[in-house]
Amino acid sequence: MWQLYQFPLCPFSRKVRLLLGEKGVGYELVRESPWDRRDEFLDMNPTGQVPVMADPTRNILLMDSMAICEYLEETVDKAAMINGTAVNRAGIRRLVAWFDAQFFQDVTAPLLSERMMKRLVTKASPDAKVLREAMKAAERHLDYTDYLLDHHNWMAGATMSLADLAAAAQISVADYLGGVDWKGHEQTARWYRGFKSRPSFRPLLSERMEGISPPKSYDDVDFDF
Repeated sequence: MWQLYQFPLCPFSRKVRLLLGEKGVGYELVRESPWDRRDEFLDMNPTGQVPVMADPTRNILLMDSMAICEYLEETVDKAAMINGTAVNRAGIRRLVAWFDAQFFQDVTAPLLSERMMKRLVTKASPDAKVLREAMKAAERHLDYTDYLLDHHNWMAGATMSLADLAAAAQISVADYLGGVDWKGHEQTARWYRGFKSRPSFRPLLSERMEGISPPKSYDDVDFDF
């Protein structure tokens, strides 16, 4: 069975977990805190970053969330998530890159730094200005996801794709950390409610990061605002 090295609030690990769930691939979670810089983990991945997916029985070691997702797309026939014409596939990859890079940089990363790393690692107080800027960025980015969902049933078109998994991974971490104001974003909220009801997503809702509690609405699939 696959082993997935991750920690509960890693959005890139969440993207891989959602894809594994949609494809029905079994795996074992292995808790890894990258900030600990364990020698054994650094031997596996010198960058020290999660996710890392390993199958010791077949001597397979995969790292980087997009590389892992592409591998699963190529090797598991069920529930293709990068599909359609060449143009459609390019559009899916573009949106995945946008969520993984822009949304993460502007929203998820500062929230993780201020509300997770400072609490668990540096024991410092969060910077209110940084948090305000992250929440303003979340507003702007949800305006864009509202626009996408005004034109399609899913982020990248008529069917669910890896773009939706990447979006759900980033947004769910921001939501856990209290960085999302859903008012005025009914399109994205409706999509998120539906995504939270999927079997692939349900395990994420029950997990908690030690010492950090999510808002009460986090694990409510019918949340209101």
